[in-house]
Amino acid sequence: MVAPAVLLERAFASELDRGEARLALGRRATVRAAALINGSAAHSVEVDDIFRDGIYHPGAPTIAAALALAQARGASGEAFLRAVIVGYEISTRIAAAMGRAHYRYWHNTGTIGCFGAAGAAAELLGLDAKRFAHALATAATFAAGLQQAFRMDSMSKPLHAGRAAESGVTAALAAGEGVTGALDVLEGDAGFGRAMGAAPDWERAFATLGDDFHITRMTFKNHACCGHVFAAIDGALALQREMRVSAPDIERVRVGTYKAALEVARHESPQTAAEARFSLKYTVASALAHGSVRLAAFEPARLEDPATRELMRRIEVAIDPGLDAAFPAQRAARVAIEARDGRRGEHLQPTRIGDPDAPLSDRQLEDKYLELAGPVLGEARARALLGRLWQIEQAKTLAE
Repeated sequence: MVAPAVLLERAFASELDRGEARLALGRRATVRAAALINGSAAHSVEVDDIFRDGIYHPGAPTIAAALALAQARGASGEAFLRAVIVGYEISTRIAAAMGRAHYRYWHNTGTIGCFGAAGAAAELLGLDAKRFAHALATAATFAAGLQQAFRMDSMSKPLHAGRAAESGVTAALAAGEGVTGALDVLEGDAGFGRAMGAAPDWERAFATLGDDFHITRMTFKNHACCGHVFAAIDGALALQREMRVSAPDIERVRVGTYKAALEVARHESPQTAAEARFSLKYTVASALAHGSVRLAAFEPARLEDPATRELMRRIEVAIDPGLDAAFPAQRAARVAIEARDGRRGEHLQPTRIGDPDAPLSDRQLEDKYLELAGPVLGEARARALLGRLWQIEQAKTLAE
């Protein structure tokens, strides 16, 4: 299957090979095209970051927007990082305020991501407070992204992140030239909060802005799939190690978790990689059968693996009321395994490996980066780029 970002390159060919921004592998692009395509690429294989309290992936839309504009404007590495922080801090607060009510129908990365992208772009453009506010106001009315888009096999989900990046850049560039938005668009009677949520308390949402930095509490994915299944995967692997039981010797697996995990990771018998990434049963079975759920788990041979498919039929899932009540502040799962020899075990996974309270180390993050970038760039180039990324704040310009 051709990746969505590659198809977007074809679709927007007239906006490529010109402009001052760059696609991931160096091809020149206009700012809006780079934001759209890079943002979509960043969300395509489900390895981007998460703000747990907001059920939101801030990195793909915010960083794609900031990178495109920073390259086009010749901004420094430090200016780029400042813009990313601004985008994260604004958008994560909106995401947390909108909460579960918003997530019932909307895909937060597509909706809330517009604010992250607009905030980052407005910061890089140096907009004054009034024009900055108008950029956010216009971004609010661009916000879109329906959950139904990824409840069946579809390429729309990663496009939500790319479209949010493009929308945010568009809103900021327009505001910079004087385009105005409705400044009460968040709290108004027909505004974002009421139309797409449950009338959140905006004053409370922004009370800690500038003092408590949400960007320090990101979740970094340790598995290449839907983040809602991570606790189940981590719990299943921990219990498998504790019981010292191999996949063929497992008689039954029971997983209790929160409602959203079962609603989103709902595919009982996935036939494609996109469906498999949103299948709790497939990802848990694949982890138990093969030891991990990285990119290889979604290759055709692995999708058709008989051992994985057989184990899936022995997995039962259900809502755990206590764990559901704790969502989204806590993403937990309760896993029980019954072995064919009669042994039984149970494990409560209170958080996901990679969450702020169980973080990945710098070395683990580097290993993940090299696993993803190495096959594309080559080992030597990937390591050289890694060194530059660790020192990006020293770069005089990102136009390089």
